[in-house]
Amino acid sequence: MLLRFVAVFSLYVTAGSGTIEYDSYNDFVEEDDGPQLDYKDPHWCHSPGLTNGEVTCHSPQGRAYRSTLGTRCEMSCDRGYRLIGKGSITCLPSRRWSGTSFCRKMRCHVLPLIPHGRYTCSHGFMVDSRCDFTCDAGYRIEEQHSRTCERRGSWSGGQPNCEDTDPPKIKCPPSRLKVAEPGKLTAMVTWDPPKATDTADKSLDVILVGQGPRTDFKEGASIIRYKVYDQARNRAACKFIVRVEVRRCPTLPPPLQGFLTCSSDGNNYGATCEYHCEGGYERRGVSSRVCLFDRNWAGEPAECVPMEIKSDVKTVSALLEQFYEKRRLLIMSGPNITDPDYQLQNIMIQKADCGLDLRRVTVIELLGSPPRETGRIKESLLSSEAIEGLRLSFRISRSYFSMLLLDELGMDRERFIYPMASDELFSYIDSFLLEEEERERLELHRDFCD
Repeated sequence: MLLRFVAVFSLYVTAGSGTIEYDSYNDFVEEDDGPQLDYKDPHWCHSPGLTNGEVTCHSPQGRAYRSTLGTRCEMSCDRGYRLIGKGSITCLPSRRWSGTSFCRKMRCHVLPLIPHGRYTCSHGFMVDSRCDFTCDAGYRIEEQHSRTCERRGSWSGGQPNCEDTDPPKIKCPPSRLKVAEPGKLTAMVTWDPPKATDTADKSLDVILVGQGPRTDFKEGASIIRYKVYDQARNRAACKFIVRVEVRRCPTLPPPLQGFLTCSSDGNNYGATCEYHCEGGYERRGVSSRVCLFDRNWAGEPAECVPMEIKSDVKTVSALLEQFYEKRRLLIMSGPNITDPDYQLQNIMIQKADCGLDLRRVTVIELLGSPPRETGRIKESLLSSEAIEGLRLSFRISRSYFSMLLLDELGMDRERFIYPMASDELFSYIDSFLLEEEERERLELHRDFCD
Protein backbone atom coordinates (compact mmCIF):
# COMPACT_ATOMS: atom_id res chain seq x y z
CA MET A 1 0.00 0.00 0.00
CA LEU A 2 1.37 3.36 -1.03
CA LEU A 3 1.02 6.38 1.32
CA ARG A 4 1.66 9.87 0.27
CA PHE A 5 2.46 12.41 2.94
CA VAL A 6 1.81 16.18 2.53
CA ALA A 7 3.70 18.64 4.75
CA VAL A 8 1.61 21.49 6.21
CA PHE A 9 3.68 24.45 6.90
CA SER A 10 2.97 26.59 10.06
CA LEU A 11 3.75 30.26 10.16
CA TYR A 12 5.70 31.65 13.09
CA VAL A 13 6.07 35.39 13.71
CA THR A 14 8.92 36.65 15.79
CA ALA A 15 8.03 39.78 17.63
CA GLY A 16 11.42 41.24 18.01
CA SER A 17 12.36 40.98 14.51
CA GLY A 18 8.99 41.08 13.01
CA THR A 19 9.74 37.66 11.53
CA ILE A 20 6.93 35.20 10.86
CA GLU A 21 7.84 31.36 10.86
CA TYR A 22 5.64 28.64 9.49
CA ASP A 23 6.08 25.06 11.01
CA SER A 24 5.29 22.39 8.38
CA TYR A 25 6.60 19.21 10.07
CA ASN A 26 3.97 18.35 12.62
CA ASP A 27 0.78 17.62 10.66
CA PHE A 28 0.24 14.83 8.11
CA VAL A 29 -2.72 14.17 5.85
CA GLU A 30 -3.29 10.63 4.40
CA GLU A 31 -4.48 10.50 0.84
CA ASP A 32 -6.86 7.72 -0.11
CA ASP A 33 -6.37 7.46 -3.89
CA GLY A 34 -3.74 4.43 -3.83
CA PRO A 35 -4.58 0.70 -4.66
CA GLN A 36 -6.38 -1.36 -2.09
CA LEU A 37 -5.78 -5.11 -1.43
CA ASP A 38 -8.95 -7.01 -2.09
CA TYR A 39 -8.78 -10.69 -1.14
CA LYS A 40 -12.26 -11.10 -2.50
CA ASP A 41 -11.23 -10.29 -6.10
CA PRO A 42 -11.52 -13.72 -7.84
CA HIS A 43 -9.16 -12.75 -10.65
CA TRP A 44 -6.31 -11.16 -8.74
CA CYS A 45 -3.79 -13.28 -10.75
CA HIS A 46 -4.50 -14.61 -14.20
CA SER A 47 -6.00 -18.07 -14.24
CA PRO A 48 -3.11 -20.63 -14.24
CA GLY A 49 -2.89 -23.27 -16.94
CA LEU A 50 -0.50 -26.13 -17.80
CA THR A 51 -0.45 -27.73 -21.22
CA ASN A 52 -0.21 -31.55 -20.99
CA GLY A 53 -0.58 -31.24 -17.27
CA GLU A 54 -2.93 -30.48 -14.42
CA VAL A 55 -3.14 -27.52 -11.96
CA THR A 56 -4.61 -28.10 -8.53
CA CYS A 57 -5.23 -24.86 -6.59
CA HIS A 58 -6.24 -24.09 -2.99
CA SER A 59 -7.56 -20.56 -2.31
CA PRO A 60 -8.18 -18.91 1.06
CA GLN A 61 -11.63 -18.01 -0.29
CA GLY A 62 -12.58 -21.63 -0.96
CA ARG A 63 -12.57 -24.12 -3.75
CA ALA A 64 -14.41 -21.88 -6.15
CA TYR A 65 -11.51 -19.46 -6.31
CA ARG A 66 -8.47 -20.38 -8.41
CA SER A 67 -6.57 -17.08 -8.72
CA THR A 68 -7.33 -14.90 -5.77
CA LEU A 69 -4.55 -13.36 -3.77
CA GLY A 70 -2.71 -16.02 -1.75
CA THR A 71 -3.98 -18.94 -3.82
CA ARG A 72 -1.49 -21.82 -3.95
CA CYS A 73 -1.46 -24.13 -6.99
CA GLU A 74 0.23 -27.50 -7.35
CA MET A 75 1.54 -28.35 -10.83
CA SER A 76 1.63 -31.92 -12.23
CA CYS A 77 2.17 -33.28 -15.75
CA ASP A 78 0.34 -35.97 -17.62
CA ARG A 79 1.93 -39.42 -18.05
CA GLY A 80 4.79 -39.20 -20.46
CA TYR A 81 5.63 -35.61 -19.58
CA ARG A 82 8.12 -34.14 -17.15
CA LEU A 83 7.52 -30.95 -15.13
CA ILE A 84 10.01 -28.21 -15.83
CA GLY A 85 9.95 -25.26 -13.37
CA LYS A 86 8.07 -24.79 -10.11
CA GLY A 87 6.03 -27.60 -8.73
CA SER A 88 4.03 -25.15 -6.62
CA ILE A 89 3.15 -21.46 -7.30
CA THR A 90 1.43 -18.74 -5.23
CA CYS A 91 -0.58 -15.72 -6.31
CA LEU A 92 1.34 -12.67 -5.07
CA PRO A 93 0.13 -9.11 -4.28
CA SER A 94 1.88 -8.03 -7.47
CA ARG A 95 -0.84 -9.95 -9.32
CA ARG A 96 1.80 -12.38 -10.53
CA TRP A 97 2.41 -16.01 -9.76
CA SER A 98 5.53 -16.89 -7.82
CA GLY A 99 6.95 -18.96 -10.67
CA THR A 100 6.31 -20.62 -14.02
CA SER A 101 6.20 -24.25 -15.14
CA PHE A 102 5.67 -26.28 -18.31
CA CYS A 103 5.45 -30.00 -19.24
CA ARG A 104 8.05 -31.44 -21.57
CA LYS A 105 7.40 -34.71 -23.37
CA MET A 106 9.60 -37.46 -21.93
CA ARG A 107 11.86 -39.74 -24.10
CA CYS A 108 14.11 -42.74 -23.48
CA HIS A 109 17.56 -42.93 -24.98
CA VAL A 110 17.95 -44.52 -28.37
CA LEU A 111 18.30 -48.29 -28.05
CA PRO A 112 21.49 -49.73 -29.56
CA LEU A 113 21.24 -52.34 -32.28
CA ILE A 114 21.88 -55.94 -31.30
CA PRO A 115 24.20 -58.14 -33.39
CA HIS A 116 22.30 -60.48 -35.70
CA GLY A 117 18.97 -58.85 -34.80
CA ARG A 118 16.71 -55.80 -34.99
CA TYR A 119 13.83 -54.14 -33.15
CA THR A 120 10.63 -52.23 -33.93
CA CYS A 121 8.97 -49.74 -31.55
CA SER A 122 5.30 -48.79 -31.27
CA HIS A 123 5.91 -45.07 -30.56
CA GLY A 124 9.56 -44.55 -31.19
CA PHE A 125 11.42 -43.79 -27.97
CA MET A 126 8.56 -42.07 -26.17
CA VAL A 127 7.13 -43.14 -22.82
CA ASP A 128 5.01 -46.29 -23.00
CA SER A 129 6.51 -47.18 -26.36
CA ARG A 130 7.23 -50.89 -26.61
CA CYS A 131 10.16 -52.12 -28.66
CA ASP A 132 10.02 -55.76 -29.80
CA PHE A 133 13.28 -57.53 -30.66
CA THR A 134 13.68 -60.16 -33.37
CA CYS A 135 16.73 -62.12 -34.51
CA ASP A 136 18.03 -63.08 -37.91
CA ALA A 137 17.37 -66.55 -39.23
CA GLY A 138 19.30 -69.12 -37.24
CA TYR A 139 19.39 -67.02 -34.07
CA ARG A 140 17.13 -66.90 -31.04
CA ILE A 141 16.42 -64.17 -28.48
CA GLU A 142 17.99 -64.83 -25.11
CA GLU A 143 16.24 -63.28 -22.07
CA GLN A 144 13.27 -60.92 -22.76
CA HIS A 145 11.83 -60.28 -26.17
CA SER A 146 10.79 -56.62 -25.61
CA ARG A 147 11.57 -53.47 -23.64
CA THR A 148 9.22 -50.60 -22.65
CA CYS A 149 10.07 -46.93 -22.19
CA GLU A 150 9.03 -46.28 -18.60
CA ARG A 151 7.74 -43.14 -17.01
CA ARG A 152 11.13 -42.24 -15.57
CA GLY A 153 12.62 -42.12 -19.05
CA SER A 154 14.48 -45.43 -18.74
CA TRP A 155 13.96 -48.72 -20.51
CA SER A 156 12.62 -51.73 -18.70
CA GLY A 157 14.77 -54.83 -18.40
CA GLY A 158 18.12 -55.37 -20.02
CA GLN A 159 19.33 -55.47 -23.59
CA PRO A 160 18.69 -58.92 -25.11
CA ASN A 161 21.14 -60.95 -27.20
CA CYS A 162 20.71 -63.04 -30.31
CA GLU A 163 22.26 -66.44 -29.75
CA ASP A 164 23.11 -68.87 -32.53
CA THR A 165 20.83 -71.86 -31.88
CA ASP A 166 20.37 -73.09 -35.43
CA PRO A 167 22.57 -76.15 -36.07
CA PRO A 168 24.51 -76.41 -39.31
CA LYS A 169 23.03 -78.28 -42.24
CA ILE A 170 24.83 -81.24 -43.76
CA LYS A 171 23.70 -83.83 -46.30
CA CYS A 172 25.51 -87.10 -46.82
CA PRO A 173 25.80 -88.79 -50.21
CA PRO A 174 23.38 -91.65 -50.91
CA SER A 175 24.19 -95.15 -49.70
CA ARG A 176 26.31 -97.27 -51.99
CA LEU A 177 26.29 -100.90 -53.08
CA LYS A 178 29.32 -102.34 -54.84
CA VAL A 179 30.25 -105.85 -55.92
CA ALA A 180 33.66 -107.12 -54.87
CA GLU A 181 36.22 -107.48 -57.62
CA PRO A 182 37.04 -110.95 -59.01
CA GLY A 183 39.00 -113.01 -56.54
CA LYS A 184 38.62 -110.42 -53.78
CA LEU A 185 36.47 -110.05 -50.72
CA THR A 186 36.73 -106.26 -50.74
CA ALA A 187 35.82 -103.41 -53.06
CA MET A 188 37.12 -99.88 -53.38
CA VAL A 189 34.33 -97.37 -52.80
CA THR A 190 34.56 -93.67 -53.60
CA TRP A 191 32.33 -90.66 -52.88
CA ASP A 192 32.62 -86.91 -52.54
CA PRO A 193 32.70 -85.70 -48.92
CA PRO A 194 29.60 -83.66 -47.98
CA LYS A 195 29.66 -79.91 -47.48
CA ALA A 196 28.03 -78.19 -44.52
CA THR A 197 26.33 -74.80 -44.36
CA ASP A 198 25.39 -72.61 -41.42
CA THR A 199 23.38 -69.42 -41.00
CA ALA A 200 26.08 -67.85 -38.83
CA ASP A 201 29.43 -69.33 -39.82
CA LYS A 202 30.88 -69.20 -43.30
CA SER A 203 33.47 -71.95 -42.93
CA LEU A 204 32.90 -75.23 -41.10
CA ASP A 205 35.08 -78.26 -40.46
CA VAL A 206 33.37 -81.51 -41.43
CA ILE A 207 34.55 -84.49 -39.37
CA LEU A 208 34.53 -88.03 -40.80
CA VAL A 209 33.67 -90.87 -38.43
CA GLY A 210 34.55 -94.23 -39.97
CA GLN A 211 36.37 -95.42 -43.04
CA GLY A 212 37.13 -92.84 -45.69
CA PRO A 213 36.48 -92.80 -49.45
CA ARG A 214 38.81 -94.42 -52.00
CA THR A 215 39.62 -97.28 -49.66
CA ASP A 216 38.83 -100.99 -49.74
CA PHE A 217 35.70 -101.99 -47.84
CA LYS A 218 35.17 -105.52 -46.63
CA GLU A 219 32.11 -107.64 -47.31
CA GLY A 220 28.93 -106.49 -45.60
CA ALA A 221 27.57 -103.13 -44.48
CA SER A 222 29.68 -100.28 -43.12
CA ILE A 223 28.11 -97.18 -41.60
CA ILE A 224 29.82 -93.92 -42.55
CA ARG A 225 29.09 -90.85 -40.43
CA TYR A 226 29.91 -87.19 -40.83
CA LYS A 227 29.45 -84.54 -38.13
CA VAL A 228 30.00 -80.80 -37.98
CA TYR A 229 30.01 -78.13 -35.26
CA ASP A 230 29.55 -74.38 -35.63
CA GLN A 231 31.26 -71.80 -33.44
CA ALA A 232 28.36 -71.92 -30.97
CA ARG A 233 28.93 -75.72 -30.68
CA ASN A 234 25.64 -76.52 -32.37
CA ARG A 235 25.99 -79.97 -33.92
CA ALA A 236 24.69 -81.60 -37.05
CA ALA A 237 25.34 -85.11 -38.36
CA CYS A 238 24.43 -87.41 -41.21
CA LYS A 239 25.19 -90.99 -42.16
CA PHE A 240 24.95 -93.43 -45.03
CA ILE A 241 25.75 -97.08 -45.67
CA VAL A 242 28.45 -98.61 -47.83
CA ARG A 243 27.55 -102.21 -48.64
CA VAL A 244 29.98 -104.53 -50.37
CA GLU A 245 28.47 -107.63 -51.93
CA VAL A 246 30.61 -110.68 -52.58
CA ARG A 247 28.91 -112.73 -55.26
CA ARG A 248 29.22 -116.39 -54.39
CA CYS A 249 28.72 -119.67 -56.18
CA PRO A 250 27.23 -122.71 -54.46
CA THR A 251 29.80 -124.48 -52.33
CA LEU A 252 31.74 -126.80 -54.59
CA PRO A 253 31.80 -130.35 -53.21
CA PRO A 254 35.13 -132.23 -53.31
CA PRO A 255 35.33 -135.36 -55.42
CA LEU A 256 35.11 -138.78 -53.85
CA GLN A 257 38.59 -139.97 -52.92
CA GLY A 258 39.86 -136.43 -53.45
CA PHE A 259 39.84 -132.85 -52.23
CA LEU A 260 39.84 -129.25 -53.42
CA THR A 261 42.23 -126.37 -52.96
CA CYS A 262 40.59 -123.00 -53.61
CA SER A 263 41.88 -119.49 -53.87
CA SER A 264 40.38 -116.44 -52.15
CA ASP A 265 37.39 -117.43 -50.01
CA GLY A 266 36.62 -120.65 -51.84
CA ASN A 267 33.33 -119.87 -53.55
CA ASN A 268 33.40 -116.12 -54.21
CA TYR A 269 33.31 -114.54 -57.65
CA GLY A 270 36.71 -115.13 -59.30
CA ALA A 271 37.81 -117.89 -56.92
CA THR A 272 39.53 -120.90 -58.52
CA CYS A 273 39.23 -124.41 -57.10
CA GLU A 274 41.65 -127.13 -58.15
CA TYR A 275 40.84 -130.83 -58.00
CA HIS A 276 43.20 -133.23 -56.25
CA CYS A 277 42.95 -136.94 -55.69
CA GLU A 278 44.00 -139.05 -52.76
CA GLY A 279 46.83 -141.56 -52.97
CA GLY A 280 46.12 -144.30 -55.46
CA TYR A 281 43.64 -142.17 -57.41
CA GLU A 282 44.01 -139.83 -60.33
CA ARG A 283 41.90 -136.99 -61.68
CA ARG A 284 39.56 -137.44 -64.59
CA GLY A 285 38.17 -134.20 -66.02
CA VAL A 286 39.10 -130.55 -65.63
CA SER A 287 41.91 -129.64 -63.28
CA SER A 288 40.14 -126.54 -61.93
CA ARG A 289 36.90 -124.52 -62.01
CA VAL A 290 36.27 -120.78 -61.61
CA CYS A 291 33.30 -119.09 -59.91
CA LEU A 292 31.69 -116.80 -62.51
CA PHE A 293 29.84 -113.49 -62.04
CA ASP A 294 26.48 -115.21 -62.57
CA ARG A 295 27.19 -117.36 -59.47
CA ASN A 296 27.81 -120.53 -61.45
CA TRP A 297 30.97 -122.63 -61.71
CA ALA A 298 32.70 -122.87 -65.06
CA GLY A 299 33.03 -126.35 -66.58
CA GLU A 300 31.94 -129.72 -65.26
CA PRO A 301 33.11 -131.35 -62.04
CA ALA A 302 36.11 -133.68 -62.15
CA GLU A 303 36.27 -137.05 -60.42
CA CYS A 304 38.95 -139.20 -58.85
CA VAL A 305 39.28 -142.70 -60.24
CA PRO A 306 41.67 -145.49 -59.22
CA MET A 307 45.09 -144.86 -60.70
CA GLU A 308 45.86 -147.15 -63.65
CA ILE A 309 49.53 -148.11 -63.74
CA LYS A 310 50.75 -149.65 -66.94
CA SER A 311 53.43 -152.02 -65.75
CA ASP A 312 54.16 -153.65 -69.11
CA VAL A 313 55.81 -150.58 -70.63
CA LYS A 314 59.16 -151.18 -72.31
CA THR A 315 61.11 -148.12 -71.12
CA VAL A 316 61.82 -146.58 -67.76
CA SER A 317 60.68 -143.15 -69.01
CA ALA A 318 57.27 -144.53 -69.95
CA LEU A 319 57.01 -146.00 -66.47
CA LEU A 320 58.07 -142.84 -64.64
CA GLU A 321 55.85 -140.52 -66.70
CA GLN A 322 52.83 -142.14 -65.12
CA PHE A 323 53.96 -140.86 -61.71
CA TYR A 324 55.31 -137.48 -62.76
CA GLU A 325 53.85 -134.75 -60.47
CA LYS A 326 51.35 -137.28 -59.14
CA ARG A 327 53.18 -139.69 -56.91
CA ARG A 328 56.49 -140.16 -55.12
CA LEU A 329 58.36 -143.45 -55.61
CA LEU A 330 60.02 -145.62 -52.98
CA ILE A 331 62.16 -148.22 -54.83
CA MET A 332 63.08 -151.16 -52.59
CA SER A 333 65.75 -153.61 -53.83
CA GLY A 334 66.96 -156.92 -52.37
CA PRO A 335 69.30 -159.73 -53.55
CA ASN A 336 66.45 -162.19 -53.15
CA ILE A 337 63.18 -162.68 -51.33
CA THR A 338 64.92 -164.40 -48.42
CA ASP A 339 67.14 -161.45 -47.61
CA PRO A 340 66.48 -160.61 -43.91
CA ASP A 341 66.78 -156.84 -44.46
CA TYR A 342 64.28 -157.04 -47.29
CA GLN A 343 61.90 -159.20 -45.29
CA LEU A 344 62.06 -156.82 -42.29
CA GLN A 345 61.57 -153.77 -44.47
CA ASN A 346 58.75 -155.44 -46.38
CA ILE A 347 56.84 -156.12 -43.16
CA MET A 348 57.24 -152.50 -42.05
CA ILE A 349 56.20 -151.20 -45.49
CA GLN A 350 53.03 -153.31 -45.49
CA LYS A 351 52.05 -151.90 -42.08
CA ALA A 352 52.74 -148.37 -43.31
CA ASP A 353 50.74 -148.75 -46.52
CA CYS A 354 47.98 -146.34 -45.45
CA GLY A 355 50.47 -143.69 -44.35
CA LEU A 356 52.32 -144.00 -47.65
CA ASP A 357 49.10 -143.43 -49.58
CA LEU A 358 48.38 -140.29 -47.53
CA ARG A 359 51.83 -139.06 -48.50
CA ARG A 360 51.31 -140.02 -52.16
CA VAL A 361 54.07 -142.64 -52.19
CA THR A 362 54.07 -145.72 -54.48
CA VAL A 363 56.37 -148.66 -53.66
CA ILE A 364 58.31 -150.47 -56.42
CA GLU A 365 60.04 -153.75 -55.48
CA LEU A 366 63.06 -155.09 -57.34
CA LEU A 367 64.29 -158.61 -56.38
CA GLY A 368 66.91 -161.04 -57.56
CA SER A 369 69.14 -161.11 -60.61
CA PRO A 370 68.58 -162.05 -64.27
CA PRO A 371 67.19 -164.31 -65.57
CA ARG A 372 64.99 -164.61 -62.46
CA GLU A 373 64.91 -160.95 -61.60
CA THR A 374 61.43 -159.59 -60.84
CA GLY A 375 59.97 -156.15 -60.37
CA ARG A 376 56.47 -155.28 -59.24
CA ILE A 377 54.11 -152.59 -58.07
CA LYS A 378 51.81 -154.41 -55.70
CA GLU A 379 50.62 -157.33 -57.83
CA SER A 380 51.53 -155.80 -61.21
CA LEU A 381 54.82 -157.11 -62.68
CA LEU A 382 57.24 -154.87 -64.51
CA SER A 383 58.92 -155.64 -67.77
CA SER A 384 62.62 -156.58 -67.75
CA GLU A 385 63.37 -153.46 -69.78
CA ALA A 386 61.73 -151.23 -67.14
CA ILE A 387 63.62 -153.04 -64.35
CA GLU A 388 66.94 -152.65 -66.06
CA GLY A 389 66.18 -149.00 -66.83
CA LEU A 390 65.45 -148.28 -63.16
CA ARG A 391 68.68 -149.92 -61.99
CA LEU A 392 70.80 -148.10 -64.55
CA SER A 393 69.10 -144.71 -64.14
CA PHE A 394 69.41 -144.67 -60.35
CA ARG A 395 72.42 -147.01 -59.91
CA ILE A 396 70.60 -149.57 -57.83
CA SER A 397 72.77 -152.59 -56.91
CA ARG A 398 71.53 -156.20 -57.00
CA SER A 399 74.10 -157.47 -54.48
CA TYR A 400 72.73 -155.92 -51.25
CA PHE A 401 69.59 -154.42 -49.76
CA SER A 402 68.91 -150.73 -50.51
CA MET A 403 65.98 -148.41 -50.71
CA LEU A 404 65.70 -145.21 -52.82
CA LEU A 405 63.22 -142.33 -52.34
CA LEU A 406 62.26 -140.25 -55.41
CA ASP A 407 60.18 -137.04 -55.30
CA GLU A 408 57.27 -136.22 -57.62
CA LEU A 409 59.67 -134.91 -60.26
CA GLY A 410 61.63 -138.17 -60.31
CA MET A 411 64.64 -136.71 -58.47
CA ASP A 412 66.76 -138.92 -56.22
CA ARG A 413 66.18 -137.54 -52.67
CA GLU A 414 67.48 -140.15 -50.24
CA ARG A 415 69.04 -143.65 -50.11
CA PHE A 416 68.75 -146.12 -47.25
CA ILE A 417 71.00 -149.20 -46.93
CA TYR A 418 69.37 -150.47 -43.77
CA PRO A 419 65.69 -151.13 -43.06
CA MET A 420 63.80 -148.00 -41.99
CA ALA A 421 60.98 -147.90 -39.47
CA SER A 422 57.84 -146.21 -40.72
CA ASP A 423 58.16 -143.35 -38.19
CA GLU A 424 61.66 -142.48 -39.43
CA LEU A 425 60.61 -142.74 -43.06
CA PHE A 426 57.51 -140.62 -42.55
CA SER A 427 59.47 -138.03 -40.58
CA TYR A 428 61.86 -137.57 -43.48
CA ILE A 429 59.04 -137.35 -46.05
CA ASP A 430 57.04 -134.90 -43.93
CA SER A 431 60.04 -132.68 -43.32
CA PHE A 432 61.59 -132.53 -46.77
CA LEU A 433 59.06 -133.57 -49.42
CA LEU A 434 55.63 -132.41 -48.33
CA GLU A 435 54.34 -128.95 -49.19
CA GLU A 436 52.55 -126.84 -46.57
CA GLU A 437 49.15 -127.70 -47.97
CA GLU A 438 49.97 -131.41 -47.90
CA ARG A 439 51.05 -131.14 -44.28
CA GLU A 440 47.74 -129.55 -43.37
CA ARG A 441 45.78 -132.28 -45.10
CA LEU A 442 47.95 -134.89 -43.46
CA GLU A 443 47.06 -133.44 -40.05
CA LEU A 444 43.37 -133.62 -40.91
CA HIS A 445 43.58 -137.29 -41.98
CA ARG A 446 46.24 -138.53 -39.59
CA ASP A 447 43.75 -140.59 -37.61
CA PHE A 448 42.43 -142.19 -40.79
CA CYS A 449 45.07 -144.93 -40.68
CA ASP A 450 44.52 -145.85 -36.99
